[in-house]
Amino acid sequence: MIPAHKTWPATACIDAYVGWKVRRAFRGVWIRGPLPEGPAPLIVYANHGSFWDGFVAHQVSRAGRWDGYCMMEERTLARYRFLARLGAFSIRRHDARSTLETFRYARRLLRRPRGTVFVFPEGELRPVPTLPLVLERGIEVLARHAGARCAPLAIRYVFLEDERPDVLLAIGEPHPPAALPEMKTRLEALLEAVLEARGTSGFRPLVRGRRSVAARWDTVRGLGAEA
Repeated sequence: MIPAHKTWPATACIDAYVGWKVRRAFRGVWIRGPLPEGPAPLIVYANHGSFWDGFVAHQVSRAGRWDGYCMMEERTLARYRFLARLGAFSIRRHDARSTLETFRYARRLLRRPRGTVFVFPEGELRPVPTLPLVLERGIEVLARHAGARCAPLAIRYVFLEDERPDVLLAIGEPHPPAALPEMKTRLEALLEAVLEARGTSGFRPLVRGRRSVAARWDTVRGLGAEA
């Protein structure tokens, strides 16, 4: 297993780099729903549609002022070891002994002040979100093993009325460890609502990206506020 390895100043430098990458790539990251507060532990479980998901999870973690960590497939983390400095740690999904080791490690992370672990229980990238979701049972096992509160997070990447894409997020109310069908239902309801969104109305900005050429032109024409 590859553990997370947050250290100063490497983690601070990578944190700044990831924030720059997100702002450069997207018009903005927008969220609906209050970020959970209160004591740790917290497991955030989300659909998995893009390489960007871990970076987006990091931005959510920063906004919530959490000590955030993210579970990643070991082969992927082995290729991008620098992500361990940001809080990524590995799992080998089809290796029972390794999975147990990862769950024990995650439980230790969740005992830290404001400890939060992000999990993508689909287990693989699904670039086109499709309902119903297919989730692996490990999320239920981890939640019960850790005795952690859980919060669903729906993620959608979409082009709206801008040359840059937007990231739309919806986070649900935290709940106690639950059976997999209940967790699946909670996440599906959030994702369905996000997929139906036709704009950013009802969302608040979490990260504002670089302004597009169109937005700058609207400002020149005096239409910035309307745009």
